[in-house]
Amino acid sequence: MLGRALTSVIWGMVADRYGRKPVMIIGCTTVVIFNTLFGLSVNFWMAISMRFLLGSLNGLLGPIKAYASEVFRDEHEALALSTISTAWGIGLVIGPALGGFLAQPAEKYPNIFSKESLFGRFPYLLPCLCISVFALGVTIASLWLPETLHMHNKDNISDDDSYEVLEAASNECNIQGKERETEGSQPSSKKSLIRNWPLMSSIIVYCVFSLHDMAYTEIFSLWAVSPRKYGGLSFSTEDVGVILAISGFSLLVHQLSLYSYLERLLGPIVVARIAGVLSVPVLASYPFIGMLSGFSLSLLLNCASVTKNCLSMSIITGLFVLQNRAVDQDQRGAANGLAMTAMSFFKAAGPAGGGALFSWAQRRQDAAFLPGSQMVFFILNLVTVIGVILTFKPFLVQRRT
Repeated sequence: MLGRALTSVIWGMVADRYGRKPVMIIGCTTVVIFNTLFGLSVNFWMAISMRFLLGSLNGLLGPIKAYASEVFRDEHEALALSTISTAWGIGLVIGPALGGFLAQPAEKYPNIFSKESLFGRFPYLLPCLCISVFALGVTIASLWLPETLHMHNKDNISDDDSYEVLEAASNECNIQGKERETEGSQPSSKKSLIRNWPLMSSIIVYCVFSLHDMAYTEIFSLWAVSPRKYGGLSFSTEDVGVILAISGFSLLVHQLSLYSYLERLLGPIVVARIAGVLSVPVLASYPFIGMLSGFSLSLLLNCASVTKNCLSMSIITGLFVLQNRAVDQDQRGAANGLAMTAMSFFKAAGPAGGGALFSWAQRRQDAAFLPGSQMVFFILNLVTVIGVILTFKPFLVQRRT
């Protein structure tokens, strides 16, 4: 996250200057190389270095958000960006599950992998290698992606170019010139992203909810596997994996079907606001669900987890839409990079803050006010309430069209 925070704006600017496709290919190639090297780490500092390089040289998410909003027509923009947030959420589910099943294969599957083999000497290479192979396939597939950043270089026009292509390019330039004259700005000038309040306000709200989501992800797993005497559920890692898998599948269904309809009906801000309000009672119910056992516990916990993740992804997707609408195409990569930079700093604090909060709450099981896990979910709800308040005017505003 630190590496990503330091370079996301730069990668966004590169995407605005040279195109989305080159940055996406470089990002996928970075995953192939440095994720494999992470699995081959021989000490802690090598592992840290590989993760830092993986984050700093991988500028994928910002340009992909810009690409998704450009490759779809305006009426399907919400659906396009919902696929991005869905892929992100599913990745957060599948990734830990893949690591849990494939890490330390010599210990888990001694009949297949011996301790003297490569995977015995590097116990975390197998999941990293599987991810790298998948990323290699994505890298190759990306070579066939069309570029969405329209650039016309006059020096590259050959005699073989058709009259229709030249005429279309001329017409596009005329249209862009008229739009610039209408806006009263010079053709070569660009508006400051920092002074673009519709963009900055959506980024700030995005950071608040990103901090909440990262802390929730950390706390949920810790709470589920903690012993009952500390207010947890005494779940195994396999039980947690099943819950996360169900949530991931539900995210896919919700984002690709229901969200785009709600966004067209209510708008991204109203959807985010309603989702934030509904998240509060869902989170507040977790400590009481934890008092149950057996089938009722599994059923209600799965329902609560699915609902919470779908609501959170609706908020994030709505903020994606607002960020992309707040700028023109020639600044969309840099704007998404700026959002990634700010979000990365907040998400870097999320796991540490969530873990510290959960550890503190476990030491106050007999407190008179909000004992144990009740305090954890109460503080998470406070962050949610702050985020919801920030979705109202005059703080969060949309760009005038």
